[in-house]
Amino acid sequence: MKIKAAVVDQQNSDFKIKDDIELAEMGPDDIQVHMVASGICHSDEALRVGDAIIDYPIVLGHEGSGIVEKVGPEVTQFKPGDHVILSFYACDNCLRGIPTQCRNYAANNLSGVRPDGSSHFTENGNHVADMFDQSSFTSTTVVRERNAVKIDDDIDLRKVGPFGCGYVTGSGTVLNTLQPRPGDTIAVFGTGAVGLAAMMAGKISGCIKVIGIDIVDSRLALAKELGATDVINSKNVDVVEEVKKLTGGLGVNWAVDTTGITKVMEDSIKVLTQGGTTATIAVTPNHIDLDTWNDLCVDDKKIVGVNMGDSIPQIDIPRLIEFYKAGMFDFDKTEKFFNFDEINEANAASRSGEVIKPVLIIDPDYVPGK
Repeated sequence: MKIKAAVVDQQNSDFKIKDDIELAEMGPDDIQVHMVASGICHSDEALRVGDAIIDYPIVLGHEGSGIVEKVGPEVTQFKPGDHVILSFYACDNCLRGIPTQCRNYAANNLSGVRPDGSSHFTENGNHVADMFDQSSFTSTTVVRERNAVKIDDDIDLRKVGPFGCGYVTGSGTVLNTLQPRPGDTIAVFGTGAVGLAAMMAGKISGCIKVIGIDIVDSRLALAKELGATDVINSKNVDVVEEVKKLTGGLGVNWAVDTTGITKVMEDSIKVLTQGGTTATIAVTPNHIDLDTWNDLCVDDKKIVGVNMGDSIPQIDIPRLIEFYKAGMFDFDKTEKFFNFDEINEANAASRSGEVIKPVLIIDPDYVPGK
């Protein structure tokens, strides 16, 4: 089956919309999805420019939403017409609640091929790599049943694709990993989509101080609108001193770094109170320099790495949608829509910080609720 897809032909090249990409045949536990929209994530950019090891050419995208067209004979959870959000593949350990111990996370999500080693996509008979065994920058894709999460038909599919990665990563880091208690304090470094999701989750958890930290005033203004009790422009002040001032000299119980910048990650540890924990969740090649005695041991501080918010998509995504319906998770205020053929402009807007969460409208004829 020929489909339209945005292809990166080689490292650091632009996306190229092609209509001659051949989609693999469905397997017994696969579903075929007509794509409506897809968010653009910084992980897509990391793979485009070659910050992670991957094959080229490649079809990226992993924050997709769409409508099921066909299902394989072994599929039990979906039928044609179902509305779905696509996410990473969940193994049996994932479904038991320990997704950080996925038995085959890299093979299932980052190998660039299907589980049997075959190509998800080809062009003129030549292999084209995939992302997350999904590749949502396409008009149609085929995924395994466990890559999809069913949602109600009245939810606007154009908005919710980023639940599959960015929003569930930020919120899951707080709700699943850190698990703050009411009355705790939290600082979030970086107020992009992931950071704002973490910040909103801190508010949902009952933190009495939710501190958003960035160097872009417009993002900090949005952070306040979405529930930050305080914001700090770290370009203008000493962020460690400011956080200590806001917490009576103690520091915060929890911190989340979404930037992957060495100095910022180190500051996220310094702002902690005794017994505090920092979660580092950025995809980055950068390192941090620690004096384990003074930075960690004396004050009993901790650092944790978190992959995909320790989330189980089939549980966490519906939970976020319920928060949204209740007016507690206004994620859509971070989004801006672009036409599919504007993918390079949308990616540039994400890269520059002009747009927090660009969303590609792949099917312009889609009408919400229909």
